[in-house]
Amino acid sequence: AAGMFLRLLSDVRWQVANPKWRRMTCSQRSTSSTAEPHPVSLPAQAQVVICGGGIMGTSVAYHLSKMGWKDIVLLEQGRLAAGTTRFCAGIVSTARHVSIERKMANYSNKLYQQLERETGVKTGYVKTGSISLAQTQDRLISLKRIASSLNVMGIPCEIITPKQVAQLHPLINIHDLVGAMYVPEDALVSSANVSLALATAASRNGVRIHERTSVSHVSVQKGRVTGVETDRGQIQCQYFVNCAGQWAYELGHSGEEPVNIPLHACEHFYLLTHPLKEPLASDLPTIVDPDGRIYIRNWQGGILSGGFEKNPKPLFTEGRNQLEIQNLQEDWDHFEPLLSALLRRMPDLEALQIMQLVNCPESFTPDMRCIMGESPTVRGYFVLAGMNSAGISYGGGAGKYLAEWMVDGYPSENVWPLDLKRFGTLQSSRTFLRHRVMEVMPLMCDLKVPRWDFQTGRQLRTSPLYDRLDAQGARWMEKHGFERVKYFVPPGKDLLDLDQSKTFYKPDWFDIVGSEVKCCKEAVCVIDMSSFTKFEISSAGDQALESLQYLFSNDLDVPVGHVVHTGMLNEKGGYENDCSIARLSKRSFFMISPTDQQVHCWAWLKNRLPDDSSLTMEDVTWKYTALNLIGPRAVDVLSELSYAPITPEHFPSLFCKEMSVGYANGIRVMSITHTGEPGFMLYIPIEYALHVYNEVMNMGQKYGIRNAGYYALRSLRIEKFFAFWGQDLDAFTTPMECGREFQVKLEKGMQFVGQEALLEQKQNGVYKRFTMFILEDHDTDMDLWPWWGEPIFRNGRYVGKTTSSAYSYTLERHVCLGFVQHFDEKTGEELVVTADFINQGEYEIDIAGQRFQAKAKLYPFSSLFTHRRRKDEVELSGYQRE
Repeated sequence: AAGMFLRLLSDVRWQVANPKWRRMTCSQRSTSSTAEPHPVSLPAQAQVVICGGGIMGTSVAYHLSKMGWKDIVLLEQGRLAAGTTRFCAGIVSTARHVSIERKMANYSNKLYQQLERETGVKTGYVKTGSISLAQTQDRLISLKRIASSLNVMGIPCEIITPKQVAQLHPLINIHDLVGAMYVPEDALVSSANVSLALATAASRNGVRIHERTSVSHVSVQKGRVTGVETDRGQIQCQYFVNCAGQWAYELGHSGEEPVNIPLHACEHFYLLTHPLKEPLASDLPTIVDPDGRIYIRNWQGGILSGGFEKNPKPLFTEGRNQLEIQNLQEDWDHFEPLLSALLRRMPDLEALQIMQLVNCPESFTPDMRCIMGESPTVRGYFVLAGMNSAGISYGGGAGKYLAEWMVDGYPSENVWPLDLKRFGTLQSSRTFLRHRVMEVMPLMCDLKVPRWDFQTGRQLRTSPLYDRLDAQGARWMEKHGFERVKYFVPPGKDLLDLDQSKTFYKPDWFDIVGSEVKCCKEAVCVIDMSSFTKFEISSAGDQALESLQYLFSNDLDVPVGHVVHTGMLNEKGGYENDCSIARLSKRSFFMISPTDQQVHCWAWLKNRLPDDSSLTMEDVTWKYTALNLIGPRAVDVLSELSYAPITPEHFPSLFCKEMSVGYANGIRVMSITHTGEPGFMLYIPIEYALHVYNEVMNMGQKYGIRNAGYYALRSLRIEKFFAFWGQDLDAFTTPMECGREFQVKLEKGMQFVGQEALLEQKQNGVYKRFTMFILEDHDTDMDLWPWWGEPIFRNGRYVGKTTSSAYSYTLERHVCLGFVQHFDEKTGEELVVTADFINQGEYEIDIAGQRFQAKAKLYPFSSLFTHRRRKDEVELSGYQRE
């Protein structure tokens, strides 16, 4: 075993300026190495303490020191790179589904390529390329979608035939392949050596590194990090970074103020062989066979091959485990399906001598995306962990973004898909995590068609109407742990068949959603939207109004009973949140935000509202059930149930009134639907929810009422050109870039966050513009569907990507929303995007490598609207309801 570890790590000898460093020699690699004979004492204080000396911790230290922060201490409980990093397969691949993950991997690849020159430490970097195999047409479509995205990023990539696969890798059996994706710039590295190289560079830049030092406790005062307790003494600090890998969960819970870091370890197996008779070339491409659930790379003339089995084995559910990761117990029976897949893919390996089956822990997260960012509960507590077996691919980029976050206040890219605040406390249940990672690990290889849902950890947060809706054929999806209806299956439909329908083409629910949309436009529908985040903010005096006026871009000093659509912006003018705020009284406000804003928005406001005992903010999400009553007959249903006039004269647009509905009183009724269609939102105290729902359905029968789900809502909002936060809008998108100037009051009599950035954009113009595209030559029945993330081309040149799309049942066309940018053809410089630039171009949308003509619009089609233009402009908001 010791020999195997030597080869995995390579026998790196390295020295740094700091005299405390010892040479890493063979004799010191045994698992029982003794501590340094004269350990350097810990400093009493530092600006930053980083816990964890693997690829993540050393990358953060490296990038912070590069950005000018020098007062940094990195603590490692064992030895550097002795955790998961030690066993990493060393594959650096940019072939990822999520945009930010592709960017992180691309940066990592470039960083590792020059790291050896910078530090003098051999990293084992070899540019081998990678080949992802497709055994089915659906898999090939998935690869083509990734290839389209890689190409527009400037990463060379091509879809190749099985014969070309055989030319690039002669040992591969190609008889069952339909195609593959070749990424020639993917690489291999020695993960431990990369970590040591990053540590070397960081140390030269002033970072102090202490091995054999365990963090036991993070001290917190008034919601801020103040220091850490270790087994060698205390260190006062302003920032703490948890890069503890599989130990991050326990470390998060060891502080005075718990920090929830939802990850869980599973056993991960890979095989090492002796060299072949004719040793494999060092630059032979890495093979990824997702349908076979395996990866294969060259390793010292032999093979390293592992995979993601269907029945993973979770580890350490009970809590803390050993300081350094040992090679866990071999389990050949468990590995057998992966070994069979390997031998099918490379039959010539039958006679090859196996050196060892390696079994090591890997950390996985509830949604297969890594975790980074600042804790919502403790200021100055940052996290970078949960790499889902892609730590070496993401290490460089993730460390860079987290360092930027700490130094500049926000990273240079939109990292919301990875932000720790996308999770709530409910995802930190040990039972939930154990069950979810057993689903997540197989999903690493499973085909991910659009709109797939996790099956574990479900029915956790539900509306009081869940059972009623389920009995009526509701099909469910989950957002932030909340069950929400996709659509309702009519009686007589094959439910099982519909649930198992997975495709990149026209889905089986097409006609069902179409009938729900038709009902929304012609009669009346009810959508349960209880998952909305709901806060109440109030004060004894004017503090609530003054604080909200500063934190939001629109003018909230409106008459009582009015509803305002507004953005919660950052200093750059980007959307941290997009919400509706109703003024309940002179000193009380009701705020409705997207479902996944519950943690993020709370933390953002809590950190910026004044520390005033007379100012209170309460999360009332659980107190109210929200029903969206959409359609031209909604007014008839509500007026009959409330015995109150609901005409536009008595109940104008964007108005909020407490009313009785049936026997229930205290119902907050708002004249908005978040779709542009007429109707009302009903916020119902949960004890009345079932009664009000029954009354609405009974009264609505004569008006043709029916239930509807979020898929219908999506179609309605996209054809009305409504942007949703989290999909279309993010922290790098401003109101000026998406046609929402009317939601900003630049002259409201007081400053607000982001005002300077918006004034600058108003004066100088914007560099990207939110645009609506209607596909022209697209056959809904036969062609691949757009979903999101498709490249947009203007006059043959790449100008942006779609952010969301849906079929418009009104236009009978697909509608895509996305941002268009303008780059100088010679210099690549960003130029201002004008309305003329948008209107004068010829556009195409690339769907898995096939381009479809599209018509660009900066405003929704007037034929779609049935109400007055004024109302549409006022309600042209839409935010993340998905």
